[in-house]
Amino acid sequence: MKEGADDLMKMEDEEEEKSTTTTATTSGGGGGGGGLVVLMWGYLPGATPRRSPLLSPASVHLPTTVVVDSDFSGGGIRGRDLWKDVCGGGCGFALAISEFGKLITWGSTDDMGQSYVTSGKHGEIPEAFPLPNEASIVRAAAGWAHCIAVSVNGQVYTWGWKECVPTGKVIGGDQPLGGMNQEKEFLDKQTSLMTEQVSPPKSSQVTRTTGGASSSVETKGVGEEKPKRRRVSSAKQQTNDSSTSGDENLSALPCLVTLSPGVRIITVAAGGRHSLALSDIGQVWGWGYGGEGQLGLGSRIRMVSSPHPIPCIEPYGKGVSSIVPRGSMISETPNYKVPGTYITSIACGGRHSAVITDAGAVITFGWGLYGQCGQGSTDDELSPTCVSSLLGIRIQGVAAGLWHTLCISAEGGVYSFGGNQFGQLGTGADTAEIVPKVLDAPSIENENAKFVSCGARHSAIMTDDGKVFCWGWNKYGQLGLGDVIDRNMPSQVPLDGFVPKNIACGWWHTLVLAESPT
Repeated sequence: MKEGADDLMKMEDEEEEKSTTTTATTSGGGGGGGGLVVLMWGYLPGATPRRSPLLSPASVHLPTTVVVDSDFSGGGIRGRDLWKDVCGGGCGFALAISEFGKLITWGSTDDMGQSYVTSGKHGEIPEAFPLPNEASIVRAAAGWAHCIAVSVNGQVYTWGWKECVPTGKVIGGDQPLGGMNQEKEFLDKQTSLMTEQVSPPKSSQVTRTTGGASSSVETKGVGEEKPKRRRVSSAKQQTNDSSTSGDENLSALPCLVTLSPGVRIITVAAGGRHSLALSDIGQVWGWGYGGEGQLGLGSRIRMVSSPHPIPCIEPYGKGVSSIVPRGSMISETPNYKVPGTYITSIACGGRHSAVITDAGAVITFGWGLYGQCGQGSTDDELSPTCVSSLLGIRIQGVAAGLWHTLCISAEGGVYSFGGNQFGQLGTGADTAEIVPKVLDAPSIENENAKFVSCGARHSAIMTDDGKVFCWGWNKYGQLGLGDVIDRNMPSQVPLDGFVPKNIACGWWHTLVLAESPT
């Protein structure tokens, strides 16, 4: 495979600091009514004046009117919608959900006609994203350039980059899956676009700050991270380079994902080019790119274009993995590799995945080059593997970034592992961690984390007493601290009286659902 695509599409951050980085407010200001508002900071091209990053929290305005079909009235109801939840977003666009079940999106289609269009042409002003059958949405997630949404009746819709949208095919890989044919597909054109457009526009100078001192450097990429390279066998290189191209392959409209009869999805997660969905019986389904094991199917299957069950919990002594549905008696099969009988939470990183069992155990699979699977090595995990160092700690939340993973325990502790080039682990250093490390920063010493979220290279938690802390990469103000200085330890975000209810990171931005102080 081309190196650009293999390193989550050559995210070397060669872009320079923008010449103007001023604090601004989003269109309309204010909240959605009912006391709930959405606060945003970071970078969304087109959503702020002069395409400047938001360095501090600013409120996002909902559309003033929404027409909702009603079986009771036999027509439509026109009224003011309210904010319900935040879902983060992808590369250049944001996602949130309204009380009417509308998926509200905003960001930019990019005035240079670049690859934000592959995520569905989200507009610069927040508005309801058109979905088939006017589906009422309860959950949503976004990867680099694809989105997934769950409707109130448990159906899944997805759109964006066609490589991420199910087509019923398996492409390449070491082993066929389910007897489906292997095919060659389009990568060259998509890879080229992702390589060129994966970061905000460049300017002539970048300001970097280390140890409290700022310095300006010319040219590109100076002081920025260079992702580690992975060797690709000649056979895989030949398979991946043999592809067709064409604009018709770049984007797909929202479509209904076909799952087995009776499967009802309750939440979804989106990685760089792969997707996970969790059913109401605790079963995980996956599709998309799986070359590093991020689909947990035991081999380097390059493309799974049909949703497939992922064997996250496997009994001892059995050659074929199986999911144990919710309600099964653990006493009937007492010897499990992983504590628990079903999955309660899922997360996708750039090319790795993490899930939590009902017993609070963490399972990871996928790319491990930075230790983001937490297994004590930098090997890829092709099959779901328990993070043994966290056994005995009941984990209740997990989030994954481009190269790192965060977990929070039932007692409110924060554990991090993986890449740490920008301080995204919050450990106070810049070295990677290949096993989970508890955060003992003074700023969160007496705090209990309730929610956790990861952007591409920044992290955020919300505490049970209504505080928000961010750390990591801050080149575009995604930490909400009023500057563009990276942090390697948690720093509290000033919210001016707003009381947070949930938090969700996008690739270059952060969203908070909060109660208004007035």
